[in-house]
Amino acid sequence: MEAKAAVEALGALAQDSRLQVYRLLVQAGPEGLAASDIAERLGIPANTLSFHLKTLSHADLVQSRQEGRFVYYSTNYGQMNALLGFLTENCCSGKSCVPTVAVVRKRKTS
Repeated sequence: MEAKAAVEALGALAQDSRLQVYRLLVQAGPEGLAASDIAERLGIPANTLSFHLKTLSHADLVQSRQEGRFVYYSTNYGQMNALLGFLTENCCSGKSCVPTVAVVRKRKTS
């Protein structure tokens, strides 16, 4: 991925509603969701959602398909993986790096 495409993708995701839409579509899987379902689940008006989907689409992060009178949107996983690869390309100076997760234990209360 070129730096220009990465900047465009990150810019598209740098807005709360668009990030919510994108995360919902990632969770929905390859089948995606109808625009009306996205609007209903996130409480975003149709005209506003249309604007956000257009921005995500121009960044090649989502794709659409028409089925009857519905338009379905889904994640472009290839572009998502390319962005992740771009961001982690030189991670940890080429050494294996596994994220460390701190385990937090709940205290027992009597």
